[in-house]
Amino acid sequence: MAGLPFPSDSDTALEAFLADIGFGAPCPEAAPAPSPSHPDTTAAAATDEPVMAGDDQADEERRRRLRRRISNRESARRSRARKQRHLDELRAKASALRATSRDLVARLRGARARAALVALTNAQLRDEAGKLALRLAAARRVIALRQLYSAAAAGGGFEMQALASLIA
Repeated sequence: MAGLPFPSDSDTALEAFLADIGFGAPCPEAAPAPSPSHPDTTAAAATDEPVMAGDDQADEERRRRLRRRISNRESARRSRARKQRHLDELRAKASALRATSRDLVARLRGARARAALVALTNAQLRDEAGKLALRLAAARRVIALRQLYSAAAAGGGFEMQALASLIA
């Protein structure tokens, strides 16, 4: 497995590394001597016979479990690092969104102030337009009366004068 922080060439180096980082098996140099009461170990040690295949399989299984445990811990470490990076990215994004929100709130406040000013100006202009409309209507009545009086004076008679007095 590339990228794992232990040597893979030598079994003793692997065992020493695993013992150093606290994974079960101590270094072979520190291992206790085989017990003379166990017949398999005393016979193998006394005759220099190779260790039984079952012991090799058990050792290989133990090494495989240790490697898996190390691999799992590395995977968990990488997962925690990924999670931390993701959390940092989310925090940065949240901060940027809060800044954008503050900016938009300020812009909205300004737009509302301008809208209120426009509404006030519009109300003033409507009031002024209403007053001007009343003045215009009064001016039109005055003009109509003057025309009626002029026509009555020019020979329109009593009826024109009576009509002019009713309008006024």
